[in-house]
Amino acid sequence: MLSLNEVLKKYALKPHRYEKNGKVTYIDTKDGRFVIKNNNRNKQIFDYLESRNFNYFPNILNDFNDKYEILEYIEEASIPKEQKMIDLIDIVTLLHNKTTHYKEVDKAHYKEIYEDINNNIAYLYSYYTDLITMIESKIFMSPSEYLLARNISKIYAALNFSKSEIEKWYELVKNKKKDRYVVVHNNLDLSHFLRNKSSYLISWDKTKIDKPIFDLYKLYKRHFSEFNFIDILKRYEKNYPLTEEERKLFFVLIALPDKLELVDSEYDLTKQTNYLIDSIYRTETLVSPYYSKNTPNN
Repeated sequence: MLSLNEVLKKYALKPHRYEKNGKVTYIDTKDGRFVIKNNNRNKQIFDYLESRNFNYFPNILNDFNDKYEILEYIEEASIPKEQKMIDLIDIVTLLHNKTTHYKEVDKAHYKEIYEDINNNIAYLYSYYTDLITMIESKIFMSPSEYLLARNISKIYAALNFSKSEIEKWYELVKNKKKDRYVVVHNNLDLSHFLRNKSSYLISWDKTKIDKPIFDLYKLYKRHFSEFNFIDILKRYEKNYPLTEEERKLFFVLIALPDKLELVDSEYDLTKQTNYLIDSIYRTETLVSPYYSKNTPNN
């Protein structure tokens, strides 16, 4: 494999300035600014995207077999984050529409998902039961312990909802022989979307073929506290409706409470507990309208 300097020389790029930002390096040359990063691209998926006329990613200047990838630098326009999220969800919808296909699956495929989620529910139920038992044995609770104790019923309600819905999901899918798949970006984040005259998704290192809901799941887990996901989900489904079983599995995944990691700092633990409780309340707000008597497809 060629070194970075050898790759730059191969493409006649002579940097006069380097700027390191995490895993990415920006270089300034007489031909403009470029982005350099380790090459973890999946050539097969990128070829597939181009064959489907989906090219909403920065131009790649070098070969796929190079150790590093050289990308055009996109100067991002200044737009409100709410508009940026709308533009992002529109691109994701387009990605899923253009790459939808159906694959044959066997019963073991669905059973593995079902058992993994059930095992996770059982683990979280046991974990929070042990934790609240320990907390309630204390004479005085810390702020984080008091916050958790006050809301433990919400954690159990979220686990019970996930348990009930995964059973219903399994009944819907256990005899299916085909499932819907798309190219999922698999690393959706507002910072991975750029906008100027066009729209661009960046950071494709984790992309793969999978169920469309996993892009929604990643985006929700990273940004639920910043945006009204009721409107975001409606916008997505306006152009790419989820099937009943896809929606159920998405709701199960986002309803599952995260494991509360016990840290030494009471301040950090209180923040983490508050974040956990906030996620449960926000998810309940998102999900509950779909289970009202007046909502279709419940």
